[in-house]
Amino acid sequence: MKRTGRFAVTALGAITLSSAFGAPRRPSATVPMRLQVQTEPAVTWHFDSMTAGQAPAGFSFGRTGGGRVGHWIVQSAADAPSLPNVLAQVDSDRTDYRFPVAAALSPSFTDGSLSVKCKPVSGHVDRACGLVFRYQDENNYYLTRANALEDNVRFYYVKNGRRIQLANWSGKVTSGVWHELRVDFQGDHVEVYWDGTERIDAHDHTFSGPGHVGVWTKADSYTLFDDLTAKPRG
Repeated sequence: MKRTGRFAVTALGAITLSSAFGAPRRPSATVPMRLQVQTEPAVTWHFDSMTAGQAPAGFSFGRTGGGRVGHWIVQSAADAPSLPNVLAQVDSDRTDYRFPVAAALSPSFTDGSLSVKCKPVSGHVDRACGLVFRYQDENNYYLTRANALEDNVRFYYVKNGRRIQLANWSGKVTSGVWHELRVDFQGDHVEVYWDGTERIDAHDHTFSGPGHVGVWTKADSYTLFDDLTAKPRG
C-alpha cells in the first residue's frame, strides 16, 4: 500500500491510484477495517410495500452535472432479490456527465456500512450501479460504483459537482444479472466490496462528517436496485 497526505490505497487485484498529493506517510491500512459496535438499527429498503410506477417514499432526488434530473420509480421485477419490487432510474438521457441520485431522507450518519443488490440492464453511454454516502447534496458526496461497459469498480469523491477518482479495480461486471455492491466506511478509511470480495481499500479526508446514503447511476444507464441496506455505526 502507498499512502499520501491526502489518501492511500492498498492494492487488491488491479487497483490503481488516480492522483496523489502531499508527502508519504507510514502505511497503516493493510489490516481489515474493524467497525465500531453498531449503535443504531440497520435500515433496509426492499421497495416491496411501495406502489409500482411511482417514486419511492422517503427519498429525495438530485442530479450531478447536466441533462435531465432523472426519473426514479418503483417497478415490479420477476427476478428481484426480494420480491416483488425494485427501484429503477428510467430516464434514458444520454448526457455523458449526468449522474442521477436517489438519497434516503434518513438516517444520516458518519461511519457504517452500506450495501445494495443491483442489476445493470442496459445503456449505450454507460451501464452503472452506484452507492453514495456522506451525501450532503447532489454536488457533494462520496461515491462507489460498478460499470458493466467498462468492467471496473471505482471509488470517487464528488465536490462542488466535480467527480474525482480515488481508486479503481478492473474486473468483470456482468450485465443482466444481480450483483452486490457494498462499502464500509469509518473515519478516513473506506473499503469497497463487489459480490462479497474486497476490491478497494482507500483513505480520504474530503468528507468527514455525517451525511445521507442512496443510489446513483450515470447517463442512460438502466439499472435495477433492491435491498438497499444502511448500517450506522457508533
